[in-house]
Amino acid sequence: MCGIAALFAYGPGATPVTLPALRAIRERMALRGPDGTGEWLSADSRVALGHRRLSIIDLRAIADQPMVHDGRLHIVFNGEIYNYKALRDELIGQGRTFRTSSDTEVILQLYDRDGPDFVKRLRGMFAFVLWDERRGGMLLARDPLGIKPLYAADDGKTLRVASQVKALLADPTVDTRPDPAGHVGFFLWGSVPEPYTLYRGIRSLPAGHTQWIDRSGVRAPRAYWSLIDTLTSAPALSASAEARRELLREALIDSLRHHFVADVPVGVFLSAGLDSTTIAALAAEDGARNLRTLTLGFREFEGRENDETRLAELVAQQRHTHHTTRWVLGCEFAEERTALMEAMDQPSIDGTNTYFVAKAAHEAGLKVTLSGLGGDEIFAGYPSFRQVPQLVRMLGPFAGLESFGRAIRRATAPWLRNLVPPKYPGLLEYGTGFAGAYMLRRCLFMPWEMADLLPPEMAHEGLAELATVDRLERDIAGLESPRLKVTALEIAWYMRNQLLRDSDWAGMAHSLEIRVPFVDVELLARLAPLLASEAPPSKGDMADTCRTPLPPEIRHRAKTGFVVPVREWVQGETASQAAAEARGFRGWAKLVYEQHAKAA
Repeated sequence: MCGIAALFAYGPGATPVTLPALRAIRERMALRGPDGTGEWLSADSRVALGHRRLSIIDLRAIADQPMVHDGRLHIVFNGEIYNYKALRDELIGQGRTFRTSSDTEVILQLYDRDGPDFVKRLRGMFAFVLWDERRGGMLLARDPLGIKPLYAADDGKTLRVASQVKALLADPTVDTRPDPAGHVGFFLWGSVPEPYTLYRGIRSLPAGHTQWIDRSGVRAPRAYWSLIDTLTSAPALSASAEARRELLREALIDSLRHHFVADVPVGVFLSAGLDSTTIAALAAEDGARNLRTLTLGFREFEGRENDETRLAELVAQQRHTHHTTRWVLGCEFAEERTALMEAMDQPSIDGTNTYFVAKAAHEAGLKVTLSGLGGDEIFAGYPSFRQVPQLVRMLGPFAGLESFGRAIRRATAPWLRNLVPPKYPGLLEYGTGFAGAYMLRRCLFMPWEMADLLPPEMAHEGLAELATVDRLERDIAGLESPRLKVTALEIAWYMRNQLLRDSDWAGMAHSLEIRVPFVDVELLARLAPLLASEAPPSKGDMADTCRTPLPPEIRHRAKTGFVVPVREWVQGETASQAAAEARGFRGWAKLVYEQHAKAA
């Protein structure tokens, strides 16, 4: 895990790049890599690569970056390749030699052998920039599911790349004019949907894409993996319950084994939920030694339903882990709020929980932890898996009457505004299809509310650019199963744009690598036949893969989610009282937006 930066003056009239410009970007990401720095400038001053290292695999200085192969390939890489040992053995079998035991060198050698399509062989989380001297071009790449971020600013002459948006802001030449799609997208979802940011001049490389840049210009991003193809290409599996359970167990343990690959200790975030408890239990059953687990407790929740500490400690005792419970008080939120906002690379209504548990893991001396993120998307743990199909079944017969529903909403808005929840007036307008119904379930604010939050012109332009319903429809095209439709939407929108991004910035704020065993392309491919079957696996089926049953208090506990008392904390600050009185997370969203708008 690291922070990467790159500059490429590809245009004929571009000013040569400099190391001071590169360092300004790189050093904004110092917490991503406290173990070392590196840089490389090409002889013609057209290309510069920078790196901040968090040492996880091959801790020796020889594995530092930028790394070079054969004097002509240079790379800066953020992430981990979990199958690198098998790939390395394959390359050695073909006569290749290695200087290091790092996964970075495996990437270089695979590219040298196979060209850009080698990314299809990688299992892991990654974002990298690779300079090919012979071809005179630069390759950008990002992992299939979007675990690791990569942002680029292109002014038509020079490309600037970094692991964080705020790092690119260190370059005064980057276009920081507001991007309406990014601003509207945040209020719609509580996070900024990729590829947008708050700034016109900065874009995210989409997950599962590569991009090539050379002296002829910047090529369009190219997809090398598709979530829809993965979900639709697998034939439905017909097998006995026992065979299905064994297949599920083997797939989960295989993913866990790969995610434990490291040259430093690996811990587990342990809540009272089924996802993290299953990870901890399966890891213990598979022989993980000296397993360390960590639970976050909030004094505001102590002794209440949302207090997860007692049940987490019960699992830790049952599985004989080395367990730590870290308590957080509201006053600590107040003390950390400035640092938290600074660490939050793009505005998000989530991530506070991960920020504090990552802080606790760092204080405990850990560099790597596993998270249960992704379990709900695969095993249908969210209410959306029930509510979205129900809404479509109920309102589907009214499909085609969306314009009528819009007219009713507009006519009744003035007197319904304070009488019903804010999304109710849009039921007939949005609830007749999966895309609109998903918006009703997941959106923080609805499109018709944007003009009350942003300048009307910005709201109109942002909504037009986003074309949210059309994009949602494209992300489920070809899927017949209601469950798979919701799975695809939750992975492509909520998980990718919010949960994974929050895990990245919140973990990196404390120099912690957060790994997500449920977010794994090989696991998803192996489970796709099960997911496409008439009886796709549930969260309970996942938990039942443990040979020793989980405690019944956890196995049959109603889902609550890993929540943080943000509302209580915000209400404790008189300056933010008005925001705190807003419905749900809406007040917190406005507060977060204000902080980022000021910084912009």
